Amino acid sequence: MIKLGCMSLSYSRAIQDGRMDLFDFIDRARELGLDGIDIHTRALASEDDAYLGDVRMRCLQRGLAISYLGISNNFGKPAGEISAEIEMVNHWIDVAARLHVPMVRIFAAWDRDDTPAYVTWSRMIYAISEVVAHGASRGVAVGLHNHNHGCVTRTGDDVVRILNEVDHPGFTHILDTGQYAGSPGASGSRGNPDPAYDFYGSMEKSAPYAVHVRAKFYRVQSGEEVWLDYPRILGILKNVGFNGWMSVVYEGQDVEAEESAVPKAVAYLRRLLAEHGM
Repeated sequence: MIKLGCMSLSYSRAIQDGRMDLFDFIDRARELGLDGIDIHTRALASEDDAYLGDVRMRCLQRGLAISYLGISNNFGKPAGEISAEIEMVNHWIDVAARLHVPMVRIFAAWDRDDTPAYVTWSRMIYAISEVVAHGASRGVAVGLHNHNHGCVTRTGDDVVRILNEVDHPGFTHILDTGQYAGSPGASGSRGNPDPAYDFYGSMEKSAPYAVHVRAKFYRVQSGEEVWLDYPRILGILKNVGFNGWMSVVYEGQDVEAEESAVPKAVAYLRRLLAEHGM
């Protein structure tokens, strides 16, 4: 059965405005009947052992797992900045280990106008290999998140190529349903898919490698996501026997508040998962 969760960024405005902290988010996940949560590093108020222990206990007491810790990195930075970027990711891998989280999320690299694409790619593969090796030494898997907007993981072919080139048992894939090129949420005109790309096809290509799915929600006022075809997406996942985590990631704050939208997204996914026997 699919494990249903929620990403802390779904309540990014509430957390940023001080209306909610990480402990409140954990309580909200329990109220929604979820199996677990994903935490972005920005949601952590401290890295002290006592604080991390409190986060673990709060989740344990509410029957929730922490499926991954989200790191925002860019391995496409200039050569002189890559070592610091690797150190930053390794630092958060260490925090994940202390938090007893099994996986971290990383990005790949963003292209630069002043750097040939093949140089950026080579630099990225080296950096990913370094952090994956560190993760393995700490018992933490590293999940590659697909992303558009200039990132080199804009298609399913790109993601699979990176996974194959790094080729490490501790390196895996976190599939984001809204971030492949062509998606209504990732294209230049939000709400309109880019016909130059087959973003559902990209999902089909990378889904066999995924252990976690970030279920993006943009327009769920009616109780059903409008921009993304979730019955089709769940069909793709079922066809590859996906049995991992699926977490709500809400990004429609410009049209509906998080407090009302996230419960709608959870209910919608729960209904569709039941209909698909997942």
